[in-house]
Amino acid sequence: MAESLLPLKKILCIRADNMGDLLMSSPAIRALKETFNAHITVLTSSASKGVVEYLPEIDEAIIYDLPWVKTNALPDIEGFNTLVSDVNSRGFDAAVIFTVYSQNPLPAAMVAYLAGIPVRAAFCRENPYHLLTHWIPDPEPYTFIRHQVKRDLALVAELGASTQNNSLSITVPEGLQESLKQKLTGKGIDFEKPWLMLHPGVSEKKREFPAELWIAAGRELSKSFQLLFTGNPSERALTEYFSQEIGEKAFSLGGELSLDEFIALIKTAPLVVSVNTGTIHLAAALQTPVIVLYALTNPQHLPWKVKGKALFFNVPKEQRSRNEVIRFVNDTWFVEPVKQVTPDAIVEAVFEILSNPDYPVFPEMVEIQSRVQEAK
Repeated sequence: MAESLLPLKKILCIRADNMGDLLMSSPAIRALKETFNAHITVLTSSASKGVVEYLPEIDEAIIYDLPWVKTNALPDIEGFNTLVSDVNSRGFDAAVIFTVYSQNPLPAAMVAYLAGIPVRAAFCRENPYHLLTHWIPDPEPYTFIRHQVKRDLALVAELGASTQNNSLSITVPEGLQESLKQKLTGKGIDFEKPWLMLHPGVSEKKREFPAELWIAAGRELSKSFQLLFTGNPSERALTEYFSQEIGEKAFSLGGELSLDEFIALIKTAPLVVSVNTGTIHLAAALQTPVIVLYALTNPQHLPWKVKGKALFFNVPKEQRSRNEVIRFVNDTWFVEPVKQVTPDAIVEAVFEILSNPDYPVFPEMVEIQSRVQEAK
């Protein structure tokens, strides 16, 4: 750990990706807040906007869809210039740029540089020269791959920041769980009987689990459980389709829940079955057991410190990323295709976890490290 740079009282954390990414950065943000007793502002995307208020480490947020991050909006040059001026006016002492190993931090570093922030830290593969004052050469994924939470904690440790609590955390609005139960009881759900939460929707097709396998697993699980299919408004047709195909014990909640209700439902759920999206990181933060149907995309984004199981499946070659760093991981870690996850495997995992109070949390990523070393 580097020597502390105290005092850093106003820190900008740049994590301009999706909700799950921001959640995984929360332990590192907590380390900054605790170590420096700092006011924390995050610069994040509209995709993460809703969850910011539920993260206790964050004091303030700047919401902006940066042009080098995936977004549906067209880049706005004038808006970008306004963003730099806004950041400059806030008088930050430091900017910490959180990235996955396949991202280049230098565009975000340029924002901090132009805004006059004196301390600028990030992992970076190339020499940033004056854009970063604290350049940490990036060893991932060519030497090893670690969980995103560990990566982010290692970054802030270079500024002297640490925390005793490296868990994800999120607040749940008080009293919401009871009102939510009343709302869903009105839709025919009986919370006195066994139920599960299932989340099939994805933002990228390459992480999509086949609909016919969801339905087959759902039909079997519905013999023992009520199934609550969740999703955002754009996924309403998908959850309604699954509900109709599975039968009367399956309920479509696509577009029916606000974000705070969605969080409360995860907190209440005995178990969540989901594709690898922000839902699994909310479950980890709420300590709700989770089964993740995990497309082999980013191996460092498994649920963190929560009871559960990952069932891996392949991404079709035509849908794999063109990013050369990710292609390296695909060619070294995902060399051998895995067998398709079967409905029976999902059902077995559900009963396995629910029947065992001492079911283990997700394991450390030792296997990924060893495979990368072998590949070298």
